[in-house]
Amino acid sequence: MGEAIEFTKMHGSGNDFILMDNRRRLIKHSEAPYKARKLCKRRFGIGADGFILIEDSKKADFKWYFFNADGSEAEMCGNGGRCAARFAYMNDICGEKLSFETLAGIIRAEVKGKLVKLEMTNPSDLRPNIKFSTGLDELTIDFINTGVPHAVIITEDLDHVPVFEWGRLIRYDDMFAPEGTNVDFVQVKNEHHIYIRTYERGVEDETLACGTGAVASALIAGLKKMVQSPVKVTTWGNEELTIYFSIQGDMFKDVFLEGSAVHVFTGRLDGDVD
Repeated sequence: MGEAIEFTKMHGSGNDFILMDNRRRLIKHSEAPYKARKLCKRRFGIGADGFILIEDSKKADFKWYFFNADGSEAEMCGNGGRCAARFAYMNDICGEKLSFETLAGIIRAEVKGKLVKLEMTNPSDLRPNIKFSTGLDELTIDFINTGVPHAVIITEDLDHVPVFEWGRLIRYDDMFAPEGTNVDFVQVKNEHHIYIRTYERGVEDETLACGTGAVASALIAGLKKMVQSPVKVTTWGNEELTIYFSIQGDMFKDVFLEGSAVHVFTGRLDGDVD
């Protein structure tokens, strides 16, 4: 097994993560996908939606490597980003105002107790009003990249949307190859409040929350003039996130994601699951 490694379990809106301070490089980057699959597996490992390694950076307070439960590496994760920011602050890696390096660029954040406000990268690759057939239903998809790709579908009956079936179908469609896409289903309550459900690639199932999905959903609803900033987003896990943004034409600026980052427990990895 080698040297025991301390880990922390955290969650943002029910989206849970295993975080490790890897500045001493006890876990090699080449080993991380395997570690993610083993440790994130529920009932057999620690159990989580994602695996986060915190390392040194020459460009920011720290650098993260983020892996989904299936071992795939992701560019960005809003809920994971909030947890990483609070984890780094709790472990004296940075102050309350911080920045960290991701594959999606430099992310800035501010920690205020359990609440973390995260500045998102500028959204890109907007593709509105894509027509999609499930074979039985005709859907309208709005695509946007908020650090990771998201296909957003507005619905009037969120409770009865077949999230897994439609999500999986859209996630693997050729138009989103080779990376695939996350899929968000959105119901608008009023001009400052939406509800969402998300199928996440990498997890390959519906999750209780998705931070970048909450951002994507609020931005698309804003572009359609269905909501105005700030937008409260209620996740399937019944947690609330707040999205701030401004729109100029079809361009988004000053995009922020705010929500809690909860420290669940800290433990030591020294057993058979390595």
